[in-house]
Amino acid sequence: MFKKRDRNEVREIRHARVRKKISGTPEMPRLSVYRSNKHIQAQIIDDVKGVTLVSASTLEAAVKPQLEELDKKGAAKLVGKLLGERAADAGIKTVVFDRGGYVYTGRVAEVAAGAREAGLEF
Repeated sequence: MFKKRDRNEVREIRHARVRKKISGTPEMPRLSVYRSNKHIQAQIIDDVKGVTLVSASTLEAAVKPQLEELDKKGAAKLVGKLLGERAADAGIKTVVFDRGGYVYTGRVAEVAAGAREAGLEF
């Protein structure tokens, strides 16, 4: 009999396939998105050095008061804007987008839209 893989395992396979082609450099770091049922996290990574340059999440204490009146898509856009503002402060202008194996719609697309509004270029 065939064993059906769970959804997260299939997502990780998709993510590995995308990561073969996408890598963050100091000139153009990688914007990586992680989505759970309740929260969303995004970070900008320099894969050459292996360090996270900037991050934002709905789990941060500074963000939580703003989330009370927002739905999950609104929260994702807020995280994208916050990440874009922090990236601008760090001197990052262009990034390569890593959707993390998720479909580019809904909350993942809202993170990208929020980051673009804050001035990041993809």
